[in-house]
Amino acid sequence: MRIPVLLLFCCFLARGQQTLAITGATIVDGTGAKTYIGTVAVQGDRILSVGGRAPQGATVIDAKGHTLTPGFFDLHTHLPYSAVSGLSGDWGKVLKAYLYCGVTSVVDFGTYPETFEPMRRLIREGVIPGPRIHLAARMTTPLGHGAEGGRGDFFSLQVQTPGEARAAVKRLLEYKPDAIKVFTDGWRYGGAPDMTSMEPETLAAIVEEAHAQGVEVLTHTVTLERAKIAARAGVDVIAHGIGDKVADQELIQLMKSKGTAYAPTLAVYENKPRGLWAPLLKLLLEPGAQDLVLRGRRGETEPDPHRVARWKNLMANAAALNSGGVRFGTGTDAGVVGTHHGWSTLREMQLLVAGGLTPLEALTAATGNSAKAIRVDAERGTIAPGKLADLVLVEGAPHEEIQHVEQVKRVWLAGRELDRAGLAAAIASTEMTPIPARKIEPTVDDFESGRTNLGTLRVNATDSGLDHTTMTFGTQLRPEGGHALSVHARMAHKSRPYAQVVLPLSRGGVEPVDVSGYSGLEFEARGEGEYRLLLQARSVRNNQHPAAKFQAGAKWTKLRISFAALEKWTGRDALAIGFEIARPAGEFGWLEIDNVRFY
Repeated sequence: MRIPVLLLFCCFLARGQQTLAITGATIVDGTGAKTYIGTVAVQGDRILSVGGRAPQGATVIDAKGHTLTPGFFDLHTHLPYSAVSGLSGDWGKVLKAYLYCGVTSVVDFGTYPETFEPMRRLIREGVIPGPRIHLAARMTTPLGHGAEGGRGDFFSLQVQTPGEARAAVKRLLEYKPDAIKVFTDGWRYGGAPDMTSMEPETLAAIVEEAHAQGVEVLTHTVTLERAKIAARAGVDVIAHGIGDKVADQELIQLMKSKGTAYAPTLAVYENKPRGLWAPLLKLLLEPGAQDLVLRGRRGETEPDPHRVARWKNLMANAAALNSGGVRFGTGTDAGVVGTHHGWSTLREMQLLVAGGLTPLEALTAATGNSAKAIRVDAERGTIAPGKLADLVLVEGAPHEEIQHVEQVKRVWLAGRELDRAGLAAAIASTEMTPIPARKIEPTVDDFESGRTNLGTLRVNATDSGLDHTTMTFGTQLRPEGGHALSVHARMAHKSRPYAQVVLPLSRGGVEPVDVSGYSGLEFEARGEGEYRLLLQARSVRNNQHPAAKFQAGAKWTKLRISFAALEKWTGRDALAIGFEIARPAGEFGWLEIDNVRFY
């Protein structure tokens, strides 16, 4: 079922400077102050007034028996990922899930800088409706967490010294990151060998350089000692829970003195009992996901001792840090398997209350406190005159019974009410979120500059794990003139090692490209043995992308791959072209490529 674009986005159409008055609701204004019953007036995209009477001529909404809050925040998400194992993500549906739940601001840790511009543009232009997104670039240490995904060295920049750290921050600035996520802590929760951790001087350099440019720093920090290092460095948010030990007064004082917020992502750590699959969650899972979720829950086992001990520390630390006066935000790590987008934000508030916060404190963490943590509190996060009218109307009294927070009834983004039924219908559609396909010129890459002829950045990819295949790639001169791409790889000692160079057809591979008018792809190659050409398409969601084998020898040869010979390939929603070297474990492989073009 295709949801008509006009129908789906009609809730976003401007309606002039219409005035709206929400009356009779209990107001939780995001400041943490006492609640009160009153009227909130909205004009255009801003809050006009709080308290008093409804302005003359305003459209009045009687909200007796309901609670009005600012839009919720999630400071830790992975927007491109599905939280359901076996199903690749549709980030358009993910964003709708957040809006449906009243989450109007999210921080994303799951993309890389090349995707920032197209994602922002598609949301800004209304192609994909979504909350306000705060996009973070990623940094880690060599052999550290964040470097093991096999996704290439630009996905998570690896730094070891203060000099490298400063250079890396400066390299990122051209992409205008809203934040930088830093993997500072290599503890693997006691259940696996630790990875490397970041030196204090390196983290301090990142924070100093980023803050000088007005960019926040949020960290993956999961141990007590590393949390102290992060706080001393002045990071804005510790965006994971401390699970190895119980927090002490030294940490509490450090976090308070430095203004470091705490977003413990309890939702990702919780051992989720079967009964948690609430009716609300079913509305947020696209077709096929519910069955996969239920299938994954069968044979559920008790958590291992490491997980039990960690959860005990996490809950104790929520209570200790809150009673000590540390500011809490809300984050979930949504996109990790089992941590579902949108719903997990509401669940996080419930878990914060289980950990010792009051319901009002949990709501404040999800609104005003989170806005302060990422420095957007001048515009949003609280209900006050002049602020953006991002509002959520909840049936019941979540400031007294936090479970009521799942009873979201109406949501406004910049003063415009969202069509939640339309959002749910779009999520339930069997089709992916529509993104118009672009047309491109036939020449993909002649390797004569630092980017492809399409203006995209070449990226590398390998098998996953810290023990992944090592590879280098770059351009080199050909004896007859011009440049070619040269790839060298040493295979990892594992089954199915590989190295790939990927040529995105649009920036970051976000927008699909229509190449159905071409018959195939041609390129020149030189190498030693068998290789694979990979063709990535948006409609292929199980990672079984079309591929074609080809041979390359010592002499340059022009090769053609016909699209007619490929299964599951229409060419109407192409994303990227990849060249893969796969050899037995431990062996060396190389490949040279030039003049890649459609014919």
